[in-house]
Amino acid sequence: MLTVYNCIVSEHDLRLVALAALVCALASLTAINLLHHVGRADRRVWGIWLGIAATATGFGIWATHFIAMLAFSPALPTAYNVSLTVTSLLAAVMLTGIGFGVALLPVSAAMPWLGGAIVGGGIAVMHYTGMAAFEVAGIITWHPPLVAASILLGGLIGALALWVGLRSHTLSARLTGALLLTLAICSHHFTAMGAVAITPDNAIEISASAIPSNWLAVGVAFISLLILLLAFIALTIDLRERRRDSLEMQRMRDLTDAAVEGLVLCDGDTIVTVNESFANLTGLKPEQIVGASLAAWVPDRPKRDALFALPGQAVETELRNGEGALLPVELIARRINYNGIPHNVVAFRDLRDRRDAEAQIRYLAHHDPLTGLDNRASFDHRLDREIRFHRRARRQLALLCLDLDGFKEVNDLYGHATGDRVLQDIAKHFSSALGEGQVLARLGGDEFAIIAPLVTDPAQVGQFADTLLKGLRWEQEGVPAGLVSVSVGIALYPSDGKDRTELLSSADAALYRAKTEGKGIYRFFEAAMGAQIRERRGIEHDLRSAIANHELSLAYQPQAQVETGEVNGFEVLLRWNHPTRGPVSPTVFIPIAEESGLILKIGEWVMQGACREAASWMRPLTIAVNVSALQLTSDGFVDFVERTLNETGLPPERLEIEITETALIRDPNRALQSLQKLKAIGVKLAMDDFGTGYSSLSNLRAFPFDKIKIDRSFIHAVHINPQAAAIVRAVLGLGRGLGLPVIAEGVETSEELDFLGLEGCMEAQGYLFGRPAPIQDFVPLISESVVALSKPRMSAIGG
Repeated sequence: MLTVYNCIVSEHDLRLVALAALVCALASLTAINLLHHVGRADRRVWGIWLGIAATATGFGIWATHFIAMLAFSPALPTAYNVSLTVTSLLAAVMLTGIGFGVALLPVSAAMPWLGGAIVGGGIAVMHYTGMAAFEVAGIITWHPPLVAASILLGGLIGALALWVGLRSHTLSARLTGALLLTLAICSHHFTAMGAVAITPDNAIEISASAIPSNWLAVGVAFISLLILLLAFIALTIDLRERRRDSLEMQRMRDLTDAAVEGLVLCDGDTIVTVNESFANLTGLKPEQIVGASLAAWVPDRPKRDALFALPGQAVETELRNGEGALLPVELIARRINYNGIPHNVVAFRDLRDRRDAEAQIRYLAHHDPLTGLDNRASFDHRLDREIRFHRRARRQLALLCLDLDGFKEVNDLYGHATGDRVLQDIAKHFSSALGEGQVLARLGGDEFAIIAPLVTDPAQVGQFADTLLKGLRWEQEGVPAGLVSVSVGIALYPSDGKDRTELLSSADAALYRAKTEGKGIYRFFEAAMGAQIRERRGIEHDLRSAIANHELSLAYQPQAQVETGEVNGFEVLLRWNHPTRGPVSPTVFIPIAEESGLILKIGEWVMQGACREAASWMRPLTIAVNVSALQLTSDGFVDFVERTLNETGLPPERLEIEITETALIRDPNRALQSLQKLKAIGVKLAMDDFGTGYSSLSNLRAFPFDKIKIDRSFIHAVHINPQAAAIVRAVLGLGRGLGLPVIAEGVETSEELDFLGLEGCMEAQGYLFGRPAPIQDFVPLISESVVALSKPRMSAIGG
């Protein structure tokens, strides 16, 4: 009896056995590489690549078998049945294709095992079909245990080969899978060959249609060349795919490195790759991060669980960097397929800048950006809280409202940068004077407020206010000493207000009293102040709409020569007839208009109306218009006057602007510039209320006035009041010495007029010449019919 075991040792050509093993290994490596390509292939060509992989592997299995059979050279005639040989080849290809298709199904992780077992079964079918095609001059018998062992080895090792080979795209996984598949084929073949026993029998003849061994060698050589060709194709495809994958990976890495957010690719919880932004965020190099657990960088486990449970939704947590510090970050996770395997990509957004910006916004929402003090919103909240506390505790609370005097002059004269510096210095001074529990806030502009809790004696609050006032008496950088002062209004809870609104209103009323009584002082709230403030605010409110509602009007008072009675011109005076209050005195609403700034708009209306009216007169009389300090020092005032003259057609020499000495003291430099420009365009200038202001003689020397007006307080009863008479004589003498005409205001009696005539006063105005009235009452004087007032008619004309 001839056993194959013995033949393997003595009857086999070991060179062909080695060649069979080489062809088997080459076919196995080709199979694994092609399977990876099939897994990545588009569905439209998936079947084609699966057929190529099945053909290459099936041919490899078949070639391995028959090369090994050619290596078997018993001393007996041998040949191979054609149909069974071809059937064995087809069986190897078909069953291998079925096994590969099952292994690539994504339905379960067990599919590679099942597919590999089917491939192992295909190896067995091919082998035993091929052995059935083997014809020999003898009787072939089989050893069943070895047959079963060969089938089991092929199935188990084949299953393991595909599971290992398809588990990963790495080279080591592919090589290990190819080695196991080679082992599955070879172990099956030689175990199955070991189960064969041949008993020579010369009576058995080989069929004439059988393929001789030398022809089989040609066929096997062809199949081997085909395997080599397919292997070369598979290798070429694999290298191209690797190059494409490498380029794609590099492009994706460049793209991810360009991203501002940190990007992390995770296989489960293991970090596979990161971009440069994430590396910079941690302060480490990418290679120091790859392979670590995501938990090492995101220690908050509930946040990690929420991140993967809710893909696409932002989760805020903390990132531990390379130094162990925790940084605020926002995470967003998404599922992607990476090399055919599901991965998680996590985007890390650094929240430090956003947190800083949010903190800055929260700070600015409650603090003044210039001084750093609490702003009005924060102050209102604190005051409400303090009032609730003091109500429960039945204690007294003081509220101080502070307003800077002269601050507008600082901005106007020295610029807003200096004004800001003054506010900052004053805020520091106020803050340094605060006691325990006291709160300082800047309410806006140059307004401040202080909450003084737990007051036991109002006198202590007065002493505190006095400390604030005295502390401001220093010279700021570039700002003269004494230019800026502070007025303080004080209100007490609960006597002056039961809530924030009432308390602020009371403190504001006290502040208004302090400013009207001299500034640079403090005043406590008194009940009568409330009504005064409400009245003032009501007047200011109504005054804002007085022009639009046609409530304002112009009255005119003639100015005449003392000796001849000839009318030289008119002074225009403003009147307000309120629909409910009735006529409102100018002494009431003019100061309010100046303090509120409404005088600018009202002054323009007066100037335009007066110039338009004067331009329509037949006689070239002058028109005198009073201008406030705010108007004179405002930007564009001179341009406005010149534009008004051009629009109305009034010659500049017929316009006379009257300015009080107070307007000069407010801002001497700017006032001088405005007066010089007015003088340059031909406008006449008169100093009004002479003798009642400050530094009168220096003002006459410094400013380009054309006329002096003696205040009415000196004219009243001048003929019987020696002191008034002496002042008037002095002013008239000063005017003669300076070459300036002098006009006397407030002349009401003929005795006063006679005195002025005897003393050489050239011009006068007052009730004796005519009360202020609409211009219609003076039609004869502005026409050619009457040019002078005779003394007997003076008191009659004009009422």
